[in-house]
Amino acid sequence: MNKVDGLLFAKTHEWIKQGDDQSFWVGISNHAQEALGDVMFVQLPALDSNVKQGDACASIESLKAASDIHAPISGKIIAINSEAQDSPEAINGQPYDVWLFKIQPEHPDSAKAELDSLLSPSAYDNSLED
Repeated sequence: MNKVDGLLFAKTHEWIKQGDDQSFWVGISNHAQEALGDVMFVQLPALDSNVKQGDACASIESLKAASDIHAPISGKIIAINSEAQDSPEAINGQPYDVWLFKIQPEHPDSAKAELDSLLSPSAYDNSLED
């Protein structure tokens, strides 16, 4: 199975995947972790905070750079991955297995439109070549 099956991507290099409970898991792409290098620190959003699509809501730091993590869709932060905070280097090893936070959309109709604006794995790969 391809690691990116079921994922959508933001142009800002976040991935998103729908969970079983209508929430969405968010992480960073392989391209993003490669560009950052060795990830040393992750600051995740506050639980129960509301985010808008495209807003910077978290950050990630490596020896080479710091970068914002943007919300791929709007909604409420319902979970954060404390393991990613405790062992941020795991992001480098398996970026598509390490989720950072979960978002619960407030409105299913607007979530569908926001999801439709994201990139498929092949469209994301093509965008990296531009």
